[in-house]
Amino acid sequence: MSINILMPALSPTMEKGNLAKWLKKEGDPVKAGDVIAEIETDKATMEVEAVDEGTLGKIMVPEGTADVPVNQVIAVLLEEGESKSAISGAKSTPAPAAKPAPAPKPSAAPKAAPPTPQPAKAPDAPAPKPKATNGKGLEGKGLESKGPGGVFASPLARRLAKEGGIDLARVQGSGPHGRVIARDIEAAKGGAPMRAPAAAPTAALSIEFPAAMPDDKVRALFEEGSYEFVPHDLMRKAIARRLTESKLTIPHYYLTIDCEIDELLKAREEVNASAAKGADGKPRFKLSVNDFVIKAFALALIEVPDANVSWLDSGMLRHKHADVGVAVAIKGGLITPIIRHAEEKTLGVISNEMRDLGLRARNRKLKPSEYEGGSAAVSNLGMYGVKEFAAVINPPHASILAVGAGEQRAVVRSGKVAVATVMTATLSADHRAVDGAVGAQLLAAFKNNIEKPVALLA
Repeated sequence: MSINILMPALSPTMEKGNLAKWLKKEGDPVKAGDVIAEIETDKATMEVEAVDEGTLGKIMVPEGTADVPVNQVIAVLLEEGESKSAISGAKSTPAPAAKPAPAPKPSAAPKAAPPTPQPAKAPDAPAPKPKATNGKGLEGKGLESKGPGGVFASPLARRLAKEGGIDLARVQGSGPHGRVIARDIEAAKGGAPMRAPAAAPTAALSIEFPAAMPDDKVRALFEEGSYEFVPHDLMRKAIARRLTESKLTIPHYYLTIDCEIDELLKAREEVNASAAKGADGKPRFKLSVNDFVIKAFALALIEVPDANVSWLDSGMLRHKHADVGVAVAIKGGLITPIIRHAEEKTLGVISNEMRDLGLRARNRKLKPSEYEGGSAAVSNLGMYGVKEFAAVINPPHASILAVGAGEQRAVVRSGKVAVATVMTATLSADHRAVDGAVGAQLLAAFKNNIEKPVALLA
């Protein structure tokens, strides 16, 4: 039978994506592993591989379509010997595929209620059903999505939970990123411990925030023709959503410290001058101040383990390694690729890895595993001449270190005024997870590391 190819969930937080480009045409043969399409998420452009063989019978969502919901049918693959007549069952999905945005639903009005819900729900209802049990389509690669109630679960787990009368929200997921998978449902049926039912929100926790000024009222403040309207893309929407959530739900506090970096600058110059040459005659690495900052902060996180944590409502994750995110400005926004186990890596490795991640980030070619997770982050605006700033925490991180420019300032040493190159660093910390004294210890450890660069060269 024909195989529905679904819009994959390329990360745990993905709900919609843009179908940027089809790399196969209708009628083209497809082999397992062939790249068939490019999907744009809020962070990157990713290639989608086929997991079954066949012929691309029909493209349901044309390239260039924006905001395609996860699990919507985007194409149909014909198995050997099948003709296009086998696609008839999938023909109910093209309408919502071409118009994935939710705008048409309100315009249908109550009178048009019967026709509108049917196509709108078609991608969500049948999509997980047919291919979850036999591994067909893109879900065979484990590209699961959020189910009812926002629970991140595989399609098979959702079906088994429904059949067994299991509340998915109470099942502890053991899959990647906490996904609920089939074995978790089987364990729940066998009497495994489950989460307590979610408590109804109390009046004390209900906080109402003033609504933003409507678009039309903002436009009315400016003369028609005096501005250019630039619609938000997926990245800008994601940044707005996540950072608003961060400031509303995370109790930030800020600690600032000055670090003298003359020794660091001297060590950096000496190391770069003596760097071994590669086959092309170029140095194998070229250290930046930011490379020293990443390593110094990573070591500080290991030295102060109570700060190397992530907050959960049910407890704390105390991390064994320092996975440090590094904010990278890209066109239209920013992204935070992760240097994994940064405390174990040499400055040369960190430098080359950061250069590669930064380049691919700007080309929007990072994999989700390269920018998701981490326990803390670094944001450096020193190259722009910014002296000091405070950054917004990017969950699940518990802190972010904002680094300013190194500049010559007057300092007092042994009662005498001297000139030193000073860099200001500000730590933003989540007070739920990192107490003030712990944050101060973390910042002191960072200062000690950055002012003793010889230890960072080991």
